[in-house]
Formats: sequence, structure tokens, C-alpha cells
Amino acid sequence: MYPIQCLRLAFYQPLKCHCQSLDAPPEGQGGLAKCYDLKPLFIACFRGHTMKPTLKTLAAQILTVLLAGVSTQAIAAEAAPATSDDAAAADAGEQGGLTEIIVTAQKRPENLQQTPIAISVLDSAALVNRHVQSLVDLSDGAIPSLRVAPFFSRPGALIINVRGVGVLSDSNQPARDQGVGVYIDGVYLGRPQALGAAMFDVENIEVLKGPQGTLFGRNTEGGAVSITTKRPSGEFKLNTTVGVGNYGSYNGVVHLDLPSFSNFSLKLDGIVTRRGGFVKNPLAGQSDFNSYDRRGGHVELLWKPTDTVTADLSFDSSYDATSTLYQQLVSAPFSVPASGPDNPAIAAYVTAAATPLQPKRASVATVGAIQQPSVGKTTGGRFNLEWQVMPKLLLKSITAYREMTQTQFDNAAAASSFVTRPAANFTGALFQRYSLAAFRQNQLSEEIQAIGEFGRIKFATGALYYQERVQDDAQAPFVARFSDAAGSTFTVDQAGYPTSALSPYVVQRASHVTTTSIGAYGQGTYTPPIAADMLHLTLGARWTRDKKEGRLFTVNGALPAGINGNPPAEIPLDYSNSRVDPLVNLSVDASRDIHLYGKWSTSYRSGGANSRSLNYATFNPETVSMFEIGAKTEFWDHRARFNIAAYTGSYKNIQLDFSGQYEDFVNGVRVVTTRTTTDTVNAPGTGRLKGIEAELTVMPLDGLTLSGSFAYTSVNIPDTVNPFQQRINGQIVSVTAAQKIYQVYTPEYAASGSIDYEFPLNGFTVRAHLDGNYDSGFYSNYTDSLLDTRTRAVRFAQPKGESAFVVNGRIAIADIDMGNDSARLTVSAWARNLFNEQHLFYKSGSPTAGITGFFNDPRTFGVEVNIKM
Repeated sequence: MYPIQCLRLAFYQPLKCHCQSLDAPPEGQGGLAKCYDLKPLFIACFRGHTMKPTLKTLAAQILTVLLAGVSTQAIAAEAAPATSDDAAAADAGEQGGLTEIIVTAQKRPENLQQTPIAISVLDSAALVNRHVQSLVDLSDGAIPSLRVAPFFSRPGALIINVRGVGVLSDSNQPARDQGVGVYIDGVYLGRPQALGAAMFDVENIEVLKGPQGTLFGRNTEGGAVSITTKRPSGEFKLNTTVGVGNYGSYNGVVHLDLPSFSNFSLKLDGIVTRRGGFVKNPLAGQSDFNSYDRRGGHVELLWKPTDTVTADLSFDSSYDATSTLYQQLVSAPFSVPASGPDNPAIAAYVTAAATPLQPKRASVATVGAIQQPSVGKTTGGRFNLEWQVMPKLLLKSITAYREMTQTQFDNAAAASSFVTRPAANFTGALFQRYSLAAFRQNQLSEEIQAIGEFGRIKFATGALYYQERVQDDAQAPFVARFSDAAGSTFTVDQAGYPTSALSPYVVQRASHVTTTSIGAYGQGTYTPPIAADMLHLTLGARWTRDKKEGRLFTVNGALPAGINGNPPAEIPLDYSNSRVDPLVNLSVDASRDIHLYGKWSTSYRSGGANSRSLNYATFNPETVSMFEIGAKTEFWDHRARFNIAAYTGSYKNIQLDFSGQYEDFVNGVRVVTTRTTTDTVNAPGTGRLKGIEAELTVMPLDGLTLSGSFAYTSVNIPDTVNPFQQRINGQIVSVTAAQKIYQVYTPEYAASGSIDYEFPLNGFTVRAHLDGNYDSGFYSNYTDSLLDTRTRAVRFAQPKGESAFVVNGRIAIADIDMGNDSARLTVSAWARNLFNEQHLFYKSGSPTAGITGFFNDPRTFGVEVNIKM
């Protein structure tokens, strides 16, 4: 081959040079624009060939034009016979850089840097370093754009949002959906309950940011969290860890891979992890606050009857018992002056003597309380079938069935709610409202995919069927009563659930719903034969149809009250909707290490109904349309990686909750209950979204890795009218003035950084990790606490959660030789919230109740021993 042929080939095969005669250049993506270092490629082509001076000169001139900064003289000088030293130097240039990250965001394995989507990835090593045992542990902000928080005080049900979108602030809703899709091995998890369960041998967690409506479908308006577990390897492998820590914690994990037999490979996973409570409950025999007891097992069988067919069958079961967080009363009630004739002054309320203020993180509750763990149980099976029909066509089927039950026993507000009164007359007053709920769900899903490429088009198409059945019920009895006027003594109902001498255990709401969703999608990427294959145009669309059928059949222990004079009756739900979510993406490979993209995509969160409502009225889907631009870059011989994205978009029909706690108005009649009555409405007009995200990873020295990430998030929601009637001068009236709305669980600024250092010594390796995570605080409620009854002007603004900076660390003596060729021992020490920083991440309050909130977890630490063989 002549040098000009080497040049020709370089446009198509930048990663390696095949010095062979070609009748036509090879097809496929690539090209000169992807060659981050073409000089060694051309030198290798030149070597070993006898070249005429004219050809050598011509090649050098062409290279000079193509590669600024690489001179003709340098190329000519280096176009000499290869030596072993040269080869060693070339190899060294490829070593010591950052590891390539493989993601499956577009349904096929791809290099993160070449995938034109904003994605953050936590691999198995990062999860170990941060001591992440469940999704709850990501609440410290390891990925700044991702927010994970318990639903109020309940770690058994999680609130997850990405870019401030997708918040489901009330997770106990059968006919409502979250706006961020959570997937495990390609299976969509329909409920936020049980997401806090322990995870099994995770390979990585991909957080896909922004609408993912085309490839992932419904309820991914904020993004998707895709969890991938490790598959059977067909080789004997044992990975086991045992550990102990403070607060009585311990954990044991076993991952066992068995050798393949008759084309079958089997893998077994088991986990047990437990921790005592952070806040002691003074009442004997009751659970402390904020404890957990998790365990589970997973078995997976992989069969490869041929080289082109793979069948993967798995089953898992988990148990997650958690006690609620402890809500503290951090500041006393206060007075508010009058504001016009309709808003009289509010005098400062008195706090019960038994529940003094706790402005700092507490270790003991002020009052003993009835409290038992909330238990989540999940079981599920998955069957994946893959057929490589031809080298560039893969057919795939994912079939899954899952069941889940979740109980709720929540007395988090035992010392902070119903403990204030207008005067010191607490005798006989009830408090400790015990929030109980039972949640049951099962789901069946089937997805068929075709993934491949032909010519210059890469494609992914598929269809999905999903059905779930959900039922809930809830009760809220009082379980304690003050005994004196000062509120210094009280009695607790020791009988507990399900009977009470103080307050009846009335089923205050119960509903059931069946959701059926079908969808079909297609996405293709075309690389036109221009500009050295540096342009890639992706078009996609997904059609989805949702249908929800159900009934609200109990309100306050009876049939729902008749509306507009009708007799009491169950209220049916018959909701259906269909839509199309398109995607357009244009990406440019400016060079092998610089990839640019622009993207427009849409997605939605399904409509439904709120079971806390009195009328079970339906609300519409919430939608997001987002424009995004981004750049993914590597430099410094692959020792540095910098990715950045900026986005803006519209946010329509935002689903908002308005509550009329403990007071219902039925046909104009005031009814006092312990029920939280909530209506969900769609905000009018169009909200706005915008933000910037950046991630930087640098390896300045072999073994030393520095990482940092940042997110600025802005969500603007239109002012909205509260649907609840207001009491004005003794009259119940409807108010039409709109009020300010805050986005919840969304800090404006968030950042995370980490340092990882690894250095080998004689017979072992030392690994050290330190990470710090910051957020600027967020609101926990959509609306302000006290408003003008007519104009909705703010009389007392709701408090915002405090900013946070939490540091985690781990140090390990790893890969200690145990005298066996394959057995290695690792001993490590870890700490979460290393400096015991404290902040109120959840903060709420009103003039009559004072300020209450939940503190973040205190410092936890422990040691672990791991054996791999």
C-alpha cells in the first residue's frame, strides 16, 4: 500500500491502521475528525514501505494541511523503520488514562463520550467507595442533578427527580405516577415504594437527564435511572463482604458465580444489612426512629444454547423494614399582625411542656411514641431472550412480573404536631397522629426490541405492554392524650394497632386502580457520507396509550359522600390518554475526543386521580419539552474528561397538590377529621425550565483521580388557584386569586467532588477515597404557610431547607494475597457524613405550629472485610 492509500484509509479507520490494499474505503462511522492523534497512525503506515520522494512529499503536504501543528519535517523525520522503543512508547501513550465508560442509554452498549445524551454514571467501585447500599444513600447528592429523598419521613417510599422535574411529593397514590422512570435490568418499576430496598451486585447506575420519552416511554419527563446488575460469568467467582459499624449496624453480602455447565451459567446473590435507630424512642418496646433491617436474595440463570441465542432467567426477593425519621420542633410558634379586615391578628400559641424545642439534631425523642417498622416486601421474576439474527441485528424480549406490599407506620411527628394550642389548656387534648397505610401492587410487562444497523443507519425499535394493579388504604388515629393543662404529662395508648381507646382506627381512604399502558417506538441515527462522517442525525418517536380504571370506595370509614346532593357511592375512575413523544438530535464529532450535540425531546407524566381527594377528580398529563446542547471532551492524553450540557424548556400542566389538612367541606358543610385531604390540579399556563450541568474528571498522576460535578437548576411554575374553599369572616367562600408556587426537592445549586488515590505496595494495594457533596437547600412544600384569604398575598412565607455540605470517605488495604492464586483479601474503613455536619433538609412550619423539620443523618462509620476469589 502506498502512503496515499494509508491517508485514504485513515479517514475510515482512525483507531488502527490495516496496511492492506482496498478496492473501496470501508463503510461505517469514524473518519479523520475522530482521530485525536493521527500522527502515529500515518507513521505506522509509512513504515515498512518503499516510497518515492514525490509520494512522501505529497503525503507530508497533505498531512500538514490536515493536521495543524504537525509539521512536514516532523513527519518525514519520524517516517523511519520502527524500533521496539517506538512501539513501547506508543503503548505507553495509551496507558495511564481514564477508563472508558460503557452505557446503554440508547439500548446498545456505547462509549459514554460518544453518546449524545447528558448522562452521569456511578459504577460499582463508586458505590462501594460511598458505601451506597440502597438508592436512599444517594440523597447526599452524589449526582447533583439527581435528588433522592424519603416521602415525608418514610424511607420505604422515595421521591426522585432529575433537573427539578418529576417530583411526586405524595408517593402513596395508586392512580398517580412518578416523573422519573426507575429501571432495573431494563424492567420499569412502577411504584416509588420499595425503591429503598437493598440492591443486588450492581454493575452501574446510569442517570439519564432530561426527557427520555422516545426510548424509555411514559413517566420519564425528568429522566431515567437505569440500574444494571452483573450477569453470570460462567466462571467460578466468589465475592463476599462482612462489616460492622456504629448504631449497631452490620452487613453481609455474598455473590457467587458458578462454573458453566452444559451452556448454563448460574449466579447467586444474598444480602443482609441492618442498622439501629438514630433517635432513641423513650417508650419501651417500640422502635427507635430511623432504623432499617434489609435482606434479600437473587438468583440468575444464563443459558447460551448457541452462539447467537441467549436466555436469561432471574428471580429476586427482598425485605425492607424501616422506621420513620424523627420530626423535630426547632422553633416556637409566633404571632402575626392583622392584615386587613379579613385577616385578624394571630397570637403566639403555647407549646406543651412535654415537647420542648430541639433546635439541634436530637439523639433522644422528647416523648415516647407508638412506633413500629414499616415493612416492604417485593418479589419478581424476569426472562430475557436475545437472538443475534445476523451480525448487525439483535432481537430482544424482556418479560417481567413483580409483586410488592408496603405497610406504613408513621409517628414521626409525635413530638412536633398537635403540641401547640392558643393557651395552656392541654388537658384531654389528643396528639401523636399515627399515620398508617397499606399498599399492594403487582405489575406485568413485556417489551420487544429490535436493535441493529444497516448501511449508514443505526436503529432501535420496540413495543411495550405494561399493566399494574394497585390498592391502598389509610388510617390516622391519635394514640396519645395530654393529662394536665401544661401538657407536661400524657398517656399513650399501649394497645396500639389495630385498636385504640383514644381514637378509632377508621379507614379514611381506600382505593384501587388498574393501569394499562401500551406503546411503540422507533429511533434511528443516520451518518451521511459527508464531512468525513462527522455528522450524525437522530430522529425518533414513541406512541403511548394509557388507561386507568379504578374506584375510590372509602372516605372517612364510609362510602364517599354524595356530591351535589347525590347519595353516597363509590367514585369511579375512567381515565385514558394517548400521545406521541418525538426526538431530534444532531451530533458532531469535531474530533475523536470532542463530541458536540444538540437535542430536542419531549416526555410526560401520566394523568390520574388523587385518592386523598373527596371527589376523586381526574387531572391531565404533565408534559416537558426540552432543548439541550452539550459537549463531551477528552484531552491531556485521555487523562482529563470534561462534559457540559445546558438546557431550557417548557413545563406544562404541572401536577400540583393542595391540602386541606384535617378539615373537609362536603356540600358546604365543615367536617373535622384526622384525614389529610388533598386535591391535585394542573397549573395553568406554561412553566419554564433551564439549567447547566458540568462534569470534570482528571487523572494527573497514575493512581490519582480527581472528579467534580455541578448543576444549576431553575424551575418556574405559574401561580395557581387553590381549589379549596376558604373561611372568611365565618363564611365558606371560593377564592379565585392565584398564589405563588415553589418547586420542591430541587436545590438551585448543587455540586459534588471526589478524590481517589490508589498505589500498589509489596503484596497489597492502598486505596483511598474522599467525596464532598453540596446543595443550596430546597423547599418541601409547594405553597406558603399563611396567605391573605382573599388576595393570596404572603403573610408568612414557608421556610426553605438549609444548605448542606456532606463528606464521605473510605480507605482500604486491598488485594492482599491469601496464598491462593485467585483469592484476595481487602480490609476497609468507611464513614458517611465524616464531619458530622447537620442541617434541616426538610423544613416546614406555620405561625401556630412553629418550625419543624428533619435533620440529615449523623455520622456513620464502620469496617468491612471482603474476600474475592
